[in-house]
Amino acid sequence: MTTNPLQQTIEALAKEKGIEPDVIITAIEDAVLTASRKYYKGTENLKTRFNADTGQVDLFAVKHIVEQVTDPAIEISLSEAQELYGEEAEVDMEIEFPKPTDVLGRIAAQTAKQVIFQKVREAERENIFDEFNERVGEVVNATVKRFENGDIVAELNNRIEALLPRKEQSRAESYNPQDRVRAVIKGVNRSAKGPQIVLSRTDPALLIKLFEQEVPEIYDGTVIIRGAVREAGDRAKVAVFSRERDVDPVGACVGMKGTRVQAIIRELRGEKIDIVEWSEDPVLFVTNALSPAKVQRVSIVDDHERVMEVVVEDKQLSLAIGKKGQNVRLAAKLTGWRIDIKSEEEKRREVELQFAGLEMGGEPDETQAEDGIAAETQADASLESEDDSARTAGELESVASIASETRAGETAEAPTTENVEGGELQPATRHTQTSDTQ
Repeated sequence: MTTNPLQQTIEALAKEKGIEPDVIITAIEDAVLTASRKYYKGTENLKTRFNADTGQVDLFAVKHIVEQVTDPAIEISLSEAQELYGEEAEVDMEIEFPKPTDVLGRIAAQTAKQVIFQKVREAERENIFDEFNERVGEVVNATVKRFENGDIVAELNNRIEALLPRKEQSRAESYNPQDRVRAVIKGVNRSAKGPQIVLSRTDPALLIKLFEQEVPEIYDGTVIIRGAVREAGDRAKVAVFSRERDVDPVGACVGMKGTRVQAIIRELRGEKIDIVEWSEDPVLFVTNALSPAKVQRVSIVDDHERVMEVVVEDKQLSLAIGKKGQNVRLAAKLTGWRIDIKSEEEKRREVELQFAGLEMGGEPDETQAEDGIAAETQADASLESEDDSARTAGELESVASIASETRAGETAEAPTTENVEGGELQPATRHTQTSDTQ
């Protein structure tokens, strides 16, 4: 059992700060060395060593054994060294000469104290960085400790402070001291002042980790989250994909009667979550991403620029766009495509205008158009006149033929002796002549 008070203090401090005792011992040795150099103000090669038995820090002046001395402060001749240590002393060996430390004084002690604190803080921050840098993206539980200009300083593991900046807080949430909060580790700073660990409640990684904790199919890799986007406090969209055909990815995330997704919604303080099925087909993926709106048709406008046009029913337009464009904005972030939403009425008017523009672009100018119309009218009139003339001539021929046949029949049926005309009997020859004359 250690009875040295300084050694006990070192071990207690190391346990409190979560660092090794050797780190603190090294810091004490460096602190005494710095104070000694300020006190002695020479060119001597000073060295310190912690004595675990006495609990003291010993100070030495180190000299190098040489054949011929050029700097007495750091060198000693071989003959002098052999007088002190006998024949064991050889060239290129080093000899330590003890120096007193009780003469350093109050200022030197204060300097040593500052150096010790600085070394311990550096070791602690390095230890925190090494521990949490590998845990970026992990969900941790923290306790709200205090507030600083809108930022929340929380405590992890009852010893490490973390910062939850205002920009990483959801606007739908508010906290009080000693409240417990679940957040994702967004980053770790190595040389920052204040808390090194930065937490976030708005990062999509928090949503993904919550799904991994609530959905066993995601935890074991059967269902994969292909993407997640959020507008913290309002709405989020998650794209999921199943490796097995028999497993419905959306149904697995929703759970029986929505129990799984409702647990996540409660953790995010009522944030609405749309779970959509991921697809390799961008058209189908965009159609799913615009849920809950029903899409009529989707067409790719520019594959290189990743632009897509979506047509919905007139009643579905506001739902597809969402509040202040939220739904289509999240869908565009989730799919990586720029989405242009139009209603059927807008698309119909656009197509009509395009056709009208094509027709106007193919016609000649107004004068030529009028001349062409007049020429066509005259040509039509000429054709109609010719048709009428031909029709009239044909009708006249028919009438003449009928009249000739009628006259021939009358001539054949007329009496040979006499005919009645004007109440008098007249010879038949006169009637025949009259007919010929007519």
